[in-house]
Parts: sequence; C-alpha cells; structure tokens
Amino acid sequence: MIRRFLSVFEPFVLMLLGTVLLATFVPARGVWTQLFAFAADAGIVALFFLHGAKLSRAAIYDGVRHWRLHLAVLGVTFLLFPVLGLGLAALPFLSGPAAAGMLFLTLLPSTVQSSIAFTAIARGNVAAAVCSASFSNLLGILVTPALVALLMQGDGGISLASVETIVLQLLLPFVAGHMLRPLIGGFVARQKALLTVVDRGSILLVVYSAFGAAVVEGLWHRLSPVDLTIILGLCVLLLATVLISTWSLGRAMRLERKDAIVLQFCGSKKSLASGVPMAGVLFPAAQVGVVLLPLMLFHQIQLIACAVIARRYSEHSGEIDTASPVAHLDPATRSERP
Repeated sequence: MIRRFLSVFEPFVLMLLGTVLLATFVPARGVWTQLFAFAADAGIVALFFLHGAKLSRAAIYDGVRHWRLHLAVLGVTFLLFPVLGLGLAALPFLSGPAAAGMLFLTLLPSTVQSSIAFTAIARGNVAAAVCSASFSNLLGILVTPALVALLMQGDGGISLASVETIVLQLLLPFVAGHMLRPLIGGFVARQKALLTVVDRGSILLVVYSAFGAAVVEGLWHRLSPVDLTIILGLCVLLLATVLISTWSLGRAMRLERKDAIVLQFCGSKKSLASGVPMAGVLFPAAQVGVVLLPLMLFHQIQLIACAVIARRYSEHSGEIDTASPVAHLDPATRSERP
C-alpha cells in the first residue's frame, strides 16, 4: 500500500515542488524576470504547436460515434465544475486570491495523459478516452478564456490584449501544428521524449516565473498555513463531489462499464498542462502564483485518488459489481470485458 501511494509521486511532481521552493527562496529579479518570462512564453508556443501536431483527425472523426459520452464529459467539465466553483468562490472564509484560484481551477479542460492512463488501468474504453480528453483540451483553448471573462470579471476579466495573447500563443500554434500534421505528425509521434521535455519544461518555467513574481509581491505573507489547509480541504471536497457525480451520471445514462469509466476519469480531472500557461496569459504576473496554488494541489490529489480507483476497477474487472454504474443492466447488454 505504501509503495502504491509513493508511486503516484512521479519525478515530475517532485520537480514541480522543487520549482516552487526555488521560486520561493531564489525568485527571478531584474533582467532575469524578463528572460524567464520570454522563455516561458516560447515554451507555451512550442507546447501547443506540438499538441496540435499530435492530435489525429481520425481520433476526431472516431469520437463522433460516442457523442453521448463526450457530451457528458464536456458537460461535467464545463458546466458542473464551474457551478461548483462559483459556490466555493462565494464562501465567506476564503480570501479573494484563493477564491479566484478555486474558481479558475474549475474552468479548465480535462487532462489528456492521466485520463487515458487511468482509463487503461481500469480497463475502460481507451479509444473513447483519447477522444474525450482531446476534445476537452481543444475546446478548452476557447471555452476556458470565455468562462473566465464571463465568471471572473471581478478578478480582472479578459482584456483585448489577453485575447490577442491567447490567439497568438495558444490557438494559432495549435492550429498551425494540426495543419502541418501530414508533414510532421510522424516525426512528432516518434519523438515522445521531446514532447515530454517541452510539455513539462514549459510548465516548470511558467511555475517558476509565476511563483517568483508572486513571492516578490508577498505571496507567503498573504496566505497563511490556515489558508493553505482550507484550500487543500476544498480541493478534496471538490474532487469527491465530482467523482460521485460522474458515477451517478454514468448510471443514469445506462452507460456500459467501459464507457462509465471514461466518464469518471475524463470528467473528474483538470489539466495542469493547460491551466499553467492559460493562467500566465489571463492574469497579472503577481497574481498568477496565488491562482495556480489550488490547481497544483488538486492535480496531486486527483492523481492519488484516481490511481486508487483505477486499480480497484482493474482488480474487479471480471466481477459484476452491484454498485457499478451498469450493474442494473440486462446481462445481454452489459459489457464487462476490457
């Protein structure tokens, strides 16, 4: 059990924590602030370009066949989550920056890699998970900024300059990468290590730059240990609520077991890879560090919780679970195979 728990803390998580500590004690100052900000922007452009090149059109076309499942995932991601976020942000004991961070967390798209990985471990519909996670990230480039503008106007909203930055740094590179997929798609597919370096490297650069700026502005003086404990507790509560909701929705929709697994894992996650660069674009530099705290905590909590759930599903994949979202279906229509 201890080994399983520690296995969730992959090297990237430790690197992320190390980056926060580095930014806390050695934040970028003076000319270094500009250099790290430029490097972070370049990393974001490269990240979205490569993700655009990696997205298969065949996956998009194939996803149409599971439209009910994908709509359910998108509904949880961009409707249920934001409603819960508004409720959490309205709590009187939550400070303004922390409330903004909790709300921003709920407006983000789903993860890609971990959603697919946990679906595979749980013996769910991996192909549908690829489509759902990809659709969520694709739509998130447009939907998340729109939701921020609609629901977070009191926290700065979106200016014309922010819209321009979103188009130039996120949308345009993604579209360009996808249009060039016939030429570079094969190369990108073979360079998984390169994509991982760009993916994680850009996140670490943005986190260092954002937290460094927040530390200089007095981040740790504004957030007490009590504030951090409250944020942690709210992240746990948020994840538990969504996990229960996706399980209940899968049962109400009478989804097959393998599709109900997709709904639970793709619908309950929020993307650190998309959230970090988007926060850097949408919020002032001094505010980004505080806004990202709930997302970073939620990211780790969702990995731990979903790892435990996925392993349980895998261990019981050959059994008929009476608590399963599809246990009530007729045996002729129930699918229990991987």
